[in-house]
Amino acid sequence: MAHTRIRKFTTKEWYKGVQDLGAAEFCMAVRAGNRVFLRGQTGHDFEGKFHGMGNAGAQAEQAMRNVKQLLEEAGAKLEHICKITVFITDRAYREPVYQAIGRHLKGVFPCSTGLIVKGLARPCMSMEIDVEAEIPAGEG
Repeated sequence: MAHTRIRKFTTKEWYKGVQDLGAAEFCMAVRAGNRVFLRGQTGHDFEGKFHGMGNAGAQAEQAMRNVKQLLEEAGAKLEHICKITVFITDRAYREPVYQAIGRHLKGVFPCSTGLIVKGLARPCMSMEIDVEAEIPAGEG
């Protein structure tokens, strides 16, 4: 296979008891050559436990812990992040979410797009971060 797929899952298991989305197959990260693409990360840890109910900043902290771990599993580092897209469900969440992200990405300077959306996959989620990274030649 041309790409490495990390932490495969099915929607049937991931959303069990919440939504019936069938058994679509996805993964948390894909490494394609030196590029790494992450599934949008939220306040959910990899065991499915949600962190930061009603606290967008705490959700962003958990999301960034996930980002770091997934990048490492793909052979990348936070410093390799090129582009992030941040989704928040209320403009008031912008400050705590970006402060949390900023603590993790200090000195990285990725391109960033921020969007305010009506909702995310689960009502408890106030934020989500989508990440793309590229491992420099010779490092991966």
